[in-house]
Amino acid sequence: MSEPEGGDSACWAHLVDDVAAEASAHDGVVAVDVAAIAARSDEAVPWSTRSADLNVNLLAFRHGDGVASHVNAEVDVLLVGIAGEGEVVVGETTYPLVPGRVVLIPKGQERSIRAVSEQLSYLSCHRTRPGLMPVPRHPREAKRDD
Repeated sequence: MSEPEGGDSACWAHLVDDVAAEASAHDGVVAVDVAAIAARSDEAVPWSTRSADLNVNLLAFRHGDGVASHVNAEVDVLLVGIAGEGEVVVGETTYPLVPGRVVLIPKGQERSIRAVSEQLSYLSCHRTRPGLMPVPRHPREAKRDD
């Protein structure tokens, strides 16, 4: 039996251990393994990039956490599921967010996002605008009785 092209992954894996976290930026092209970054990060926004026209953010949340309900009147937002399971609520309709699933949310719609599995990671993509950064919500912290 012949080996798959490129050989056995175990023989070259040590050469690319840190490649997932490195962006290749050649002639404006950014190539990143966002699933690998999300898998080894505890940050709510473990990676982001921006071009002249587009903002892309990788977001990662633990069960029950996410982005609080808000209205973005300026840009449409495209969400792309990377890992885990989540719920996107737009108006009064709930959409599942799972790996490979895309949810396009038109500007002006009220929306929220919540992790329903142990961990949820997804990309948020939209036209560039200054000062936009997702604000995580942490319901467990909000429910404290002080």
